[in-house]
Amino acid sequence: MRKIIIAVAPVALDVSEKVESVLSPEEIANDVIASYRNGASLVHLHVRDKYGRPTEDLKEFTRTLDLIREGCDIIIQGSTGGVSDLSLEDRCVSLNDERVEMGSLNMGSVNLGENEYINKLSDIRFWAKRMEERGIVPELEIFEPGMIDNVLLLAEEGVLKPPFIFGICNGFKGTLQANTRNLQFLADSIPAGAPWGYVHHGMKNMSLLAAAIAMGAYVIRVGFEDSVYYAPGKIGKTNAVLVEKAATLIRDMGFEVATTSESRELLGIRSRL
Repeated sequence: MRKIIIAVAPVALDVSEKVESVLSPEEIANDVIASYRNGASLVHLHVRDKYGRPTEDLKEFTRTLDLIREGCDIIIQGSTGGVSDLSLEDRCVSLNDERVEMGSLNMGSVNLGENEYINKLSDIRFWAKRMEERGIVPELEIFEPGMIDNVLLLAEEGVLKPPFIFGICNGFKGTLQANTRNLQFLADSIPAGAPWGYVHHGMKNMSLLAAAIAMGAYVIRVGFEDSVYYAPGKIGKTNAVLVEKAATLIRDMGFEVATTSESRELLGIRSRL
């Protein structure tokens, strides 16, 4: 029976009054540990300060990982993304923590709302090399079809090496809309046999997560970074609630929720515990 990995992205881009605050290391860690107990096996984290702003200072990030590791063995994915004025070096500072096992690697530039999200090929080469040096598995984030071509180009150069793990990202303002047509097109464009996951940013229900699973996704992501909703008008007060709903969805579809050990095997990760 196919195993589905649940990823959680716990920190909202904008603090919402609709849900409990998740900004401090203690708040993030408590929610991540509760999410792990509900079925999450991977956590996606940016390096932020105590106000939620992108920063190159690892203090809050390190403290968060300390607390997470006291409570669970969830896979740690560090981000190299996010609209900011940080340098290339500072954007990948999360990779400097030896507990980071995966890194999000954005495969091109797009508009995000009113902002430009710059990921030039030279930038991607820089971050890919850093991940290879650190033994970190990249997740190749795909916002637009041409980004898949960038993966193939960098693979030809030897910058990216298999196994390739893709992350389809829909619903961000300025990028492809989140609908089954676009999801199917991107899923069909990924090289045959490559594992992929799905992020529906701004979702109001989990229907496209279900569609992604039906199309063959290995990973689905929930969490305040993407949405507080799990059904029309229904809000998850914590990330753990959203994970619980995702786990129920997976089981109701006849699949199983992957454990952390199963997830590491599926994603080709060597545990750093």
